[in-house]
Amino acid sequence: MRFLLVDKIIALEPGKSITAIKNLTLAEEYLADHFPGFPVMPGVMMLETLVQASAWLLRVTDDFEYSTILLKQARALKFNSFVKPGRALTVTATLQKTDGADCVLKCAGQVDGKSAVSARLTLERFNLRDKNPELLATDENLITIMRSLYSQIWSPPNEKSDPEPS
Repeated sequence: MRFLLVDKIIALEPGKSITAIKNLTLAEEYLADHFPGFPVMPGVMMLETLVQASAWLLRVTDDFEYSTILLKQARALKFNSFVKPGRALTVTATLQKTDGADCVLKCAGQVDGKSAVSARLTLERFNLRDKNPELLATDENLITIMRSLYSQIWSPPNEKSDPEPS
């Protein structure tokens, strides 16, 4: 099973920050078991939403140069409230530091303006071919898939058109 936890990117400044939305619905399979009679988004899924939003920021910042972006470390992780079905988790991630393959981001998630989760994440970005040259085609395929997904979740704001002549 694959979890795509960013439904829409609503603001994006490459190299700086991203704001994204995860709408939680009762259709999410994991809610059946977490918890019966009181469905809420598991903490690990809240963390994964922060990771995925951060990864989109890095992909765009690097013009999809890397096929793989993984969580290396989560620090100062705090869960402050539940995310219930019918609610949206609004996630922000701000790039704090880049050091080679590692990127440090400050992340937060809110529901109805109240803090639900926050963390300081370190993500590592790389290409599989760097470890095994035979994986070049896999890298290219993953990057193509990520570009396609990105086009579905981000629509840049319309450029202001020139005013019509009077």
